[in-house]
Amino acid sequence: MLIIGIPGKVLTDDDRIWLSAPQVSGVILFSRNFANRDQVTTLIDDIRMERPDDPFLICVDQEGGPVQRFRGEFTRLPALSRLGKLFDSNPALAIALTEDHAWLMASEMRAIDIDLSFAPVTDLACGNVAIGERAFHPDPAITSQLVQAYARGMHLAGMAVTLKHFPGHGTVLTDTHFDAADDARELDELRAMDLVPFVDGIAAGAEAVMLAHVTYPEIDVLAAGYSKVWIGDILRKEIGFGGIVIGDDIGMAAAESIGGIPARIEAHLKAGCDLVLACGPSIVDEAVTASGHLPACNPARVESLRGAVAPTWEALVDNPKRDEIIARLAEFCPEPASK
Repeated sequence: MLIIGIPGKVLTDDDRIWLSAPQVSGVILFSRNFANRDQVTTLIDDIRMERPDDPFLICVDQEGGPVQRFRGEFTRLPALSRLGKLFDSNPALAIALTEDHAWLMASEMRAIDIDLSFAPVTDLACGNVAIGERAFHPDPAITSQLVQAYARGMHLAGMAVTLKHFPGHGTVLTDTHFDAADDARELDELRAMDLVPFVDGIAAGAEAVMLAHVTYPEIDVLAAGYSKVWIGDILRKEIGFGGIVIGDDIGMAAAESIGGIPARIEAHLKAGCDLVLACGPSIVDEAVTASGHLPACNPARVESLRGAVAPTWEALVDNPKRDEIIARLAEFCPEPASK
């Protein structure tokens, strides 16, 4: 049930031990794992060889803007906020380019055998430091339209959709990487605002939802990823989501509210998470050891997030659609000059 981070650009003996554990269902790659396309493709192939017979996920955060782990030969994608800004002046073009952005991102990742880029950010752009320009727009109705367009583009490229960070991380100002975060709003206000794009994204066929390490004390004293109320009552029963629930990184400061690494894993699973992220290599050994007695994620659930058949990188580069999309994004959603 773990998706783990590894430290470097090649597999070590310790990495191979971690990957052999049956409770490890996948790997998430970061900039520390990337030098260039050839290197990361070799790393991905080596990871696959460690688990050739099991459904196994290789994941990344390739959102665009400030969060894009692979660069170099990969397209420099504009931040989602650029698409939201375009929507204010040209909604139809923004929706079309959002679908294109998603297709381009997912196609490039599928061409090197990445199963999942955890996307799109579905939070509202309402001032959170960590979310910032990663979110489309502060208006839930606009965000909802763009999230649905992004889901269409990802699906066209053969990649499952992960809506994050449920039930909405964009309005609470605290950065959960470094501090505990509380959102004092009541459920009706969240239903009318932050939950709207999640509900619509699920209706559009999203296969996964990632939980926020944010506590909503009017709903539950536990952070959302540890909360049966949020996962079981609201996400599963009220909204009707039947896909994969993913707990955000247990190494984040806001995840510490429940206790140490073993307690965090068990609390996520008890609340109803299918998969749990352990992104920092410094916590992986403890996480793997602590979860050895726990049941692995159902292989069929893992398989539901695997990428579909994809073109080779050479075929993708030869596809004129890719060139057209890159040109259109550069024209209508240029990154600020400082980027």
